[in-house]
Amino acid sequence: MIYFDYTADTPPDRRVLDRYIAAAQIFANPNSAHSAGLEARNEIDGSISRMAELLHVKPSELIMTSGASEANNLAVKGLTFTDRRRGKHIVSTFLEHSSVSGALTFLQEQGREIDIVNVKPDGSIDIDHLRSLLREDTVLCAVCAVDSELGTVQPIGEIAEILKDYPNCRFHVDATQAVGKIKLDLTQADTASFAPHKFYGLKGCGILYKREEIVLEPLIHGGASTTIYRSGTPDTAAIAAAAKALDIAEREFEERLAYVTNINRILRDEIRNIPGLIINSPENAVPHILNVSSTGIKGSRMQVLLNEKGICISVKSACSVPNTPSRPVMAITHDRRRALSSWRISLSHLTTEQDIGALIKALQEIMEHEVGK
Repeated sequence: MIYFDYTADTPPDRRVLDRYIAAAQIFANPNSAHSAGLEARNEIDGSISRMAELLHVKPSELIMTSGASEANNLAVKGLTFTDRRRGKHIVSTFLEHSSVSGALTFLQEQGREIDIVNVKPDGSIDIDHLRSLLREDTVLCAVCAVDSELGTVQPIGEIAEILKDYPNCRFHVDATQAVGKIKLDLTQADTASFAPHKFYGLKGCGILYKREEIVLEPLIHGGASTTIYRSGTPDTAAIAAAAKALDIAEREFEERLAYVTNINRILRDEIRNIPGLIINSPENAVPHILNVSSTGIKGSRMQVLLNEKGICISVKSACSVPNTPSRPVMAITHDRRRALSSWRISLSHLTTEQDIGALIKALQEIMEHEVGK
């Protein structure tokens, strides 16, 4: 099997697994007042403090969740519910993960008004259009830092500056595809979400950054736990493993980025030479994500054909509704056929040049056979 779906999930680093196993021996409930509970609490506090140090935020500003989807829901719904008396207007994009867009649909059904910002041909949002949409009653602006299908990096700092003129508006950033891929200042946002399984950590754990003075209405009620904003018994081992994954991602960031940038360049050059393939990802996208359309072949069909050759790619975000056009590709091309024929290659420092060669050979064979029918 040759794996090109690292944007959906990454294999856990052995060092992360070792950290998880060691921390799992500290099994007591961290909310218990006895010595065993205190040991678990100290383990959690140390891990959260380390993550806060790496992210340049305060430990009290990190909320542990079950994943980025829960973190996104907590932020989007929590901010909107808290500010319901200030307004009902929300601004977002067609580039958001389904855990953001789904939460927005839920809020829309409850009477919130949602406007979508236009996207430019390179996948970045139209800043002038954003300005025109903002109102005094806008309570939330939700924009992902890196789009999961195209890999476009959004101008988070510029958006944050614009929103300073709208004191009622909170800024949520889905940073799930950003952490470990780009350097991002989380403090530019009011809330920001991510999950360690995207950077060689474990599933079942997510992190929400919440600026200290921001108040959220919780999704889960029932006790303080590590924070008043998310009840439930904390998972000591998962939190320790998350801190380890983030630590490794930060320490090895430059080396990993340089390697992935190089193999992305090789892959782009090869794909451009295959008739019928069109690259959708802009040149300035993160090198880990490369979105491609195959003329005459739907993305779902390409996924099947490559899988038959032992190669794993994805059609869209793994959480997207199947057999529908890619929303980001539609947004930049306005071409339904191209959006339906799009699919995603995602790269890693674990990807070899041999893997790239095998993919290119398979694509050449598929395009020659399928288009020639």
